[in-house]
Amino acid sequence: MSENADKAKRDATGGEAAAERPAESGTGMPGAGAPGAGASEAAARGTAAVQGAAPVEGTAAVQSAAPVDAASPGPAAAPPPAPPGSPGFDSVAWHIWVAQRKGPQWQQAQAEAVARAQASMARRVRSAQPAPIRTATLVAVLVAGLATAVLLGDGIGPGLLLAAVPAMVAAYVSARAAGRTIRPWTVVWSLGCVALLAVPALRDSAWPSTLAVLAAVLLAALALHGTRRWPGVLLSPLGFVDTVVTGVGWAWEGVRSRGGDVARTRWLPIAKATVVAVVLLLVFGALFASADAAFADLLGGLTPDISVGESPFRVALFLVGALCALSVARTAAAPLRWDRVSTTPGKPRSRVEWALPLIVLNLLFAGFIAVQLVVLLGGYDKVLERTDLTYAEYARQGFWQLLWATVFVMAVIALALRWAPRGGPGDRRFVRVVLGTLCLLTLVVVASAVRRMDLYVDAYGLTRLRLSVVTMELWLGLVIVLLMAAGAFGGRWLARAVAGSAAATVLAFGLISPDGIIAETNVARYTSDKKIDVEYFRHLSADAAPALDRLPEPQRSCALIGVRDDLAESEGAPWFATSLAQSRARRILDARPVTATTRDCVRLGLYGGRSEY
Repeated sequence: MSENADKAKRDATGGEAAAERPAESGTGMPGAGAPGAGASEAAARGTAAVQGAAPVEGTAAVQSAAPVDAASPGPAAAPPPAPPGSPGFDSVAWHIWVAQRKGPQWQQAQAEAVARAQASMARRVRSAQPAPIRTATLVAVLVAGLATAVLLGDGIGPGLLLAAVPAMVAAYVSARAAGRTIRPWTVVWSLGCVALLAVPALRDSAWPSTLAVLAAVLLAALALHGTRRWPGVLLSPLGFVDTVVTGVGWAWEGVRSRGGDVARTRWLPIAKATVVAVVLLLVFGALFASADAAFADLLGGLTPDISVGESPFRVALFLVGALCALSVARTAAAPLRWDRVSTTPGKPRSRVEWALPLIVLNLLFAGFIAVQLVVLLGGYDKVLERTDLTYAEYARQGFWQLLWATVFVMAVIALALRWAPRGGPGDRRFVRVVLGTLCLLTLVVVASAVRRMDLYVDAYGLTRLRLSVVTMELWLGLVIVLLMAAGAFGGRWLARAVAGSAAATVLAFGLISPDGIIAETNVARYTSDKKIDVEYFRHLSADAAPALDRLPEPQRSCALIGVRDDLAESEGAPWFATSLAQSRARRILDARPVTATTRDCVRLGLYGGRSEY
């Protein structure tokens, strides 16, 4: 009897406790302690954990409060709920327990990931979203595509500059809409870009025109991005690749926003007027052309001849022109901020560790220059006798080695500046003296290389390769002078100055007509020693025609055969696809046609072949 009484008393006590616990927990769920209610009990524990209530005694509810320091006194941590796959598993309680156990670490990891993403280069250089595209920008983009399809289908000449004008207008309108102001360097880069695009209108040779177009892209990127540091100068052209993709979406949003009824009432009259104007031009233009032959000839010269077979090519040109103009406009509206790319200097070295290799290099340069002075004073004959080299081998071999030496010095200076000692004014003066000495010695090496090539040209004539590498060597010498000036007066302007000097060199290279200089030099050489390579002249462009026209016959006719054949292939090209050099060469050949026979040219070695060296 006593055992039954004790059991009844324990049951009554458990029932009262079970009846009180839901009320204390605030869930209002009766019978939480009844046998067989495991799922309900776990759900009640999960709800209590979410609401922040006190945990139920003997349950697996997870504390919602902040984790208690292990060193601080407090109640023992509750055991975890049943894991997945075990009897009594409750997914809600398990996920709440896992989230709360890993909450602080997970939140910290998320915060670190967000910080890393915000600190990444792609996010740092990205500017704000551009303003909606203007109607004038959309019109300029379409005009640029049409101009590219019409003006560049027959060749590159003045049409390249004309096709670029709508793209410039699109960039200007977008920049003004974004609130950007015109700065002095922007004007300089823009004028340089226009001048470089004019080179194909003046010269027929492809290689200076290609360099001019590439330099124009660089200057356009500098003008639109407004960069002034080395990362921006080197990476700004890559911004056009990004804006080609983002610009399409930008333009599409602008077209969609103008698809409403209000926009249609503005665009529809313009479209109708344009269609009527085109119809009137076609009808009356055809009537006037059939009525007067002179007007028909003028109209035929002004309008391009587009056949149905060229349609895919013209469509591709339209897409290229429109995408280029759209990329330029999108860049002007929201350029990438390349100047935000941070470059940290290297760890500064001690004076001995930094200066010892450079001083040894300076001594080597000084020894080489001393030998050059001895050779110059003693003459080249003794050197040729001792080295068993020919005149051409001595000059050519030395030039290429000295050219590479100049390039390597540029890399050495860049690395030396990265790890230069920066302890104070004394270290700065020390760095300037060591690197300044190296720059001065390198300038002497540049002069020696140019002198060697001059000797080789005197003996064997001028070619495209020789002229181009000499020009590069002279530009490297100019960069070294800029480095010396930056060391003396500060280098904040150095990146833009180097970029500007490169563009100016390319512009001068195109304006002086490289093929014309080559022809002038070799014609002058023929008048002095009667040596000439007619075969090489066959590969020159129309730029060389004025100089070759001064040769006597049959050398003149044999030298101009290549120019005549090239002009025959471009016969009938419109004015916007004809360069000034082509027009001048055509007038020369019309006044004095080629008269030499094939036998005469073979006798002069026209088809004998020639190597650059």
